[in-house]
Amino acid sequence: MTATPSSSSHANDTKALADIAARIRGNVVSLSHQSRAPHLASSLSCVDVLVAAYWGGMFNVDEKNPDDPNRDRIILSKGHAAAALYATLAEKGYFDPEILKEYNVDGGRLAEHPGPGCVPGIEAATGSLGHGLPIGLGMALAARIQKRPSQVLVVMSDGECNEGSVWEAAMMAPAKNAGNLTVVVDFNKWQATGRSQEVMALMPLEEKFRDFGWRTCSLDGHDHGALVSALSRRGNEPTQPLAIIADTIKGKGVSFMEDDNNWHYRIPKEDEVQTAHRELGLI
Repeated sequence: MTATPSSSSHANDTKALADIAARIRGNVVSLSHQSRAPHLASSLSCVDVLVAAYWGGMFNVDEKNPDDPNRDRIILSKGHAAAALYATLAEKGYFDPEILKEYNVDGGRLAEHPGPGCVPGIEAATGSLGHGLPIGLGMALAARIQKRPSQVLVVMSDGECNEGSVWEAAMMAPAKNAGNLTVVVDFNKWQATGRSQEVMALMPLEEKFRDFGWRTCSLDGHDHGALVSALSRRGNEPTQPLAIIADTIKGKGVSFMEDDNNWHYRIPKEDEVQTAHRELGLI
């Protein structure tokens, strides 16, 4: 695994953001192959959201000072997509990219689902779906009690919106005036057993958050400019949280994986890794 640490902000350079996203996707595909780890397509769908969050310039995150008590917190609630977060943190310079070789390896630091403290930049143990939003709300309220400027971003999946804990937190956040909390829903429209809307009556998702008292917007979850613009609205209303519904494609970036739910569990073969890397412009 290789990664080139990138500068702190490329908010106005969508080409730079696209290049970063391609490298991260390439590493995610390689990680799945080398470690025989599933959830590849789920990881690929949220890469652009993570790139906008870490390189967009609106969140106070510093790979050189990852434990700053005033830092903003970024939580990947869809912990099964940990490969995307690990590759993002390595690309940003939080840890040596060589550590990526420990992904899903016995005794390695990078478990298939992230645990706090395994490497710098991991804020919470996630993977039991529906936990990230309640944790993020708690962090947002704690920051306010402690009079810290911290913002909290939770990236979650559409499938985990099946969990009641999501909606308990979604109701509590406006009641507690958690204006320093932002949610991005990676709305790739699939979950393990089928289409999200067929498993549960998920739609209309944006309206559900709005009716619960959130500021909301929907956008193309692979448009870096739109993501950076939307995320820049975080904290603009001190008493109202922000929910962004990011319309994404499962398996984004690799043509034969896109919108194919078989890649929720399939592991790519060596020739498929090479094909994916060519499509991503890496070879």
